[in-house]
Formats: sequence, structure tokens, C-alpha cells
Amino acid sequence: MRQIYKCYFGLAKKLVHTQIRRISSSVVDVAIDPNQAASFDEPCILVNERDEVIGRASKRDCHLVGGSKNHDGLLLHRAFSVFLFNSKGEMLVQRRSNYKVTFPGEFANACCSHPLYTDEELEENGQSSESIAIGVKRAASRRLEFELGIPCEQTRPGCFMYLTRFHYHSLSGMNGSQNNIQARGNIPVWGEHEIDYILILRGDMEIKPNPNEVMEIKLITREGLVPFLHSLSQKGIRVTPWFELVVKHWLPLWWENLHQLEKFQDHKTIHKL
Repeated sequence: MRQIYKCYFGLAKKLVHTQIRRISSSVVDVAIDPNQAASFDEPCILVNERDEVIGRASKRDCHLVGGSKNHDGLLLHRAFSVFLFNSKGEMLVQRRSNYKVTFPGEFANACCSHPLYTDEELEENGQSSESIAIGVKRAASRRLEFELGIPCEQTRPGCFMYLTRFHYHSLSGMNGSQNNIQARGNIPVWGEHEIDYILILRGDMEIKPNPNEVMEIKLITREGLVPFLHSLSQKGIRVTPWFELVVKHWLPLWWENLHQLEKFQDHKTIHKL
């Protein structure tokens, strides 16, 4: 697994967890697609490093460096990443559209987004093992329909397997250095600071991508993962930092064991990557 990562991604970039220079929330958002900006007021779920809910903040404030007047960096919030495998064991990947504010044009897993600060998506545990993290699963169903056109009937909460969580921090389109941030002046710096729930979904889905969200989709085989990543590297196409981390730490092992993923479930640990 580590060999795959080193060959095609290089050494992992040092995550930025120190204070970063504040960029005022009054900065004008330049060249933001109106459809993307329309979701800026959505309420994300703020959490601490133990994934305990501590409040709410807009999607914009969670992803803009210094977006909160009381915070010098990026607000930690709850998120999810869906890995979708069809009946042949192929994995769906998407290339994010160039309209996206964070990590535009980069390849990622099937769907990555955030549960919202609503009663339905804040709920953490239902009455059965299938309903653990049920609020996050509801959010995943909502976003799969929005981004990929998959009907919600095919992605009910019980269809998802929740494997584990990880905590990461990354800036969009930058190496995260202080000098690079300062050099941008009044141009907004966007990024992610998330506790990310890994959700597995299996089945043959009806897919109709939303072009404002998704530029391209591909189905890749387990044997084709390394050639696929190599081809992206050769073309100068990036993958998102969260997908990169999952590839490095877990994906090959999980993919080899799709028939027994239950043994990899870990709902207690929050992996800091």
C-alpha cells in the first residue's frame, strides 16, 4: 500500500495545523460560479477533535481560510467520503468540475461532502447497527442524488457501511506554506479541515452526473488502480488530498476484502492523517 502511494504521489505533504494568516471574511469572492455560491450559506456541523458537535458555521466560513472572525485557520467540521463499488467490484471515481471552489478538476472517490446542521443529519445513532452514523448516511444519500443523479431509493441509510473516520487538513491548489498564502494577498485561500466518515456503498446504480459538480466519471478495477493513478500523474492531473490519504492508508486492503469489510470497521478511532 505504501509503495503504491510513494510511486505515484510522492511523499505525503506535511499537513498544516499551525496558525495561518487570517484573510478577512470581507474578501470578495472572485470568479465563483453562482451555482456553487448558492450553497455557501448551508450550515455545516462544527466538531472538536473527538468529533463532538460544538456548533455550526456556513459552508463558506468552513472552507475559507480565516472565514470565521474568531478563527485564524480552517474550522474543523464533519464530512463524509463515499466509495462506490459495482457488482463487478469496479470502483467509481469522479473528476470534480472546474466550477468547484475547492480542488477543482481533481479526481476523487464517488462522492465527498458534508452533513448539514439539521435534525435529520445531526442524528448519530439509531436503533440498530445499520443506523450508526445515520445522519451522515442521510447526507450521503442526498449528495449522491445531487452530484451523480442516483435516486435516493437506491441509497437508503441501511445501504451504506460505515468503516472509520479520519482527521485531515489541506489547502486547495497550494502546498500550504506561509509564504504562498501571503503571496496571494486579497485572493481567497480555500481548503478543508474535516473529520471524514468513510462510507462504502455497493451496487449497480443509475448515474446521471450533475455537470456543475462532476466533470467526468470512470469505473476502475482493482488491478487498474496503479495504472490509473500513474496516468493521472503523467497528465499532470491531481487527486484530492482525502482520496490520496485513503489510497495510501487503506484502499488496496479494503478493495481486496470487499466480501468481508466488516472486520475493518472501527468506529472508535479517529485517525489523524
